[in-house]
Amino acid sequence: MADTESHGSTFPDIVELNVGGQVYVTRLETLTAVPDSLLWAKFSQSSPDELPKDGKGRFFFDRDGFLFRYILDYLRDSELFLPEFFKERRRLQKEADFFRLPELSRRLAAPSKETSPTEDGGEPEEAELASPTTTTTTTTPSSSSDRTLRSPGSGAGYITVGYRGSYTIGRDIQADAKFRRVARITVCSKIGLAKEVFGETLNESRDPDRTPDKYTSRYYLKYNFLEQAFDRLAEAGFHMVACNSTGTCSYASSDPGEDKVWTSYTEYVFSR
Repeated sequence: MADTESHGSTFPDIVELNVGGQVYVTRLETLTAVPDSLLWAKFSQSSPDELPKDGKGRFFFDRDGFLFRYILDYLRDSELFLPEFFKERRRLQKEADFFRLPELSRRLAAPSKETSPTEDGGEPEEAELASPTTTTTTTTPSSSSDRTLRSPGSGAGYITVGYRGSYTIGRDIQADAKFRRVARITVCSKIGLAKEVFGETLNESRDPDRTPDKYTSRYYLKYNFLEQAFDRLAEAGFHMVACNSTGTCSYASSDPGEDKVWTSYTEYVFSR
C-alpha cells in the first residue's frame, strides 16, 4: 500500500495521468513539489474521487499533452532545458499560467540573454530555466540567477520521413508527363521528437496513447508536400544524412504504347 499519510490524502505514491491524450506516470511528491500550484492543490487538498478520470482510471487533464512534459521536468529537477529551435515558448508559458507556476511563467516570458525571441516564439539556442524551489543556500555558476544558454543534449535524435508515390511518363517521354503524386508522408522516430517538429500537422490516429519516450513507425503527416516537411525539419535544426529509394515500372494498360506508370518508395533520414 502506498504511503500517503505524509501528503494528507489517499492518492497512491505513483500517479498515472492522462493529459490531452498523452499518458504520464510520475510520483505524487513531484506533482506536489510547488506549494499553491494547481497540481499541488489537486493532489494534496482533494481526494481521488473529486478528480476526473479517463476510461482506464487515470487522472485526466484537458491540456496540451506534449507540453506537459516540460511542466513535469520543471517540477522534478533544479533546471529545465528546452530543445533547440523550440517554437512553443508562448504556449508553454500559457500552460505554466494554467498550472499556477508563476516563476516558470516569468522566466518563459523573459527574452533570451544571448538573442531575442523570434516572432513565433522560437529560441535559437536551448534555454536553461531555474528551479521551481527557492531553498538553495549556495551560489554556483549554474545557480538560478546566472543561467546561460547551452547547446542541446536530450533534443538529439533521428527522424525518418518516407513516402510512396507515383509518376507517369507519356509515350516518348512527352512534356506533359505527370510527376510525383505523393499518397502519404510517413514519420518514424521517437514520439516526443516527432511531435516537437511536426506538432498539430502530425496524424497520430494509427498509434495513439503512446508516451513521448516510445518509438513509432505509424505516424503520417496531414499534408502531401515533402518540401513542407523538410522546411519544418530544417527549422528544428535537423540535417539530412541519408536517403534511399526503390521503384518499379508498369503500363497504365496492356497496350505497350500507353503511358508508363512508375511507383516508388523513398526514405529520407534526418539527424540533429
